[in-house]
Amino acid sequence: MASPAVFIGPQENPSLTEAVQRAGGTIVPLAEAEAVIVNGGHGDLPELSEKVRWVQLPSAGIESWFASGVIDDSRTWTSAAGAYSHSVAEGAVALLLAGVRGIGRAARLQSWDSETLDTVQGTLRGSTIAIVGAGGIGSAMIPAFLGLGARVLAVTRRGLPVEGAYETLPADRVSEVFAKADHVVLAAPATAETKALVGAAELAALGPQGWLVNIARGSLVDTDALVEALAAGTIAGAALDVTDPEPLPDGHPLWTTPNAIVTPHSTNPSVLRVGAFIERIEENVRRFGAGEELLGLVDVTRGY
Repeated sequence: MASPAVFIGPQENPSLTEAVQRAGGTIVPLAEAEAVIVNGGHGDLPELSEKVRWVQLPSAGIESWFASGVIDDSRTWTSAAGAYSHSVAEGAVALLLAGVRGIGRAARLQSWDSETLDTVQGTLRGSTIAIVGAGGIGSAMIPAFLGLGARVLAVTRRGLPVEGAYETLPADRVSEVFAKADHVVLAAPATAETKALVGAAELAALGPQGWLVNIARGSLVDTDALVEALAAGTIAGAALDVTDPEPLPDGHPLWTTPNAIVTPHSTNPSVLRVGAFIERIEENVRRFGAGEELLGLVDVTRGY
């Protein structure tokens, strides 16, 4: 097993250094590196030499690196896809429960007005929940939803069966799920194909009982259409950990819409994210040194 020469930057982290060393790697300057672990930054990378055969990016969503033009097919790229699945999935389940059970609205009431809450509370038991993007994060939600008595309709790129889902549709049939499901959770990558995936027509198909949860990227939802749908009661509500624009500016109507819950891109908090990234680094450095397939391989042609 080879000892990979690894550079970590732009931010140093002793825990990442230790993870690389535990996996048999050696920390070296960038000019000597055959592997680069990106820690920090939002799309910027220093110029990489031809020696660099593998670059590990720190996030699951990597559209900013594609947008900056640094990702090419001259070397192997990996994202953190799958590393944060359980943390984000747990946050998604919490957001949907907060919406359906009226917890978001109850927190805003600041009074003991139980009669008002009775009119907005529901249950996930017996409901159908569509997960659009049932990859690592989406699949991790399924056991929780099943445990709460719901059933799951999954959407994946090719429509291959997903464990725990009663049906899986391919991405080119995603428009069908809004009429089939009681609630929809978005966990798909941000690409040109998923931009404004949810607009007025999809929200109308979801209907007045439905909650929309977005823990993917804000660009998947037409924000203006969502604001209108929430105000008109076209859907029951939306729980958003990501928005377009992001961060959501002061004075935006989503802040004060009673049937909207907005959190600051926090379903993957740093207290949980750092440990998961360290685990991914250790495993991928070990695999790189052993010549095995890496986790989180990026498909340059698809953009994720």
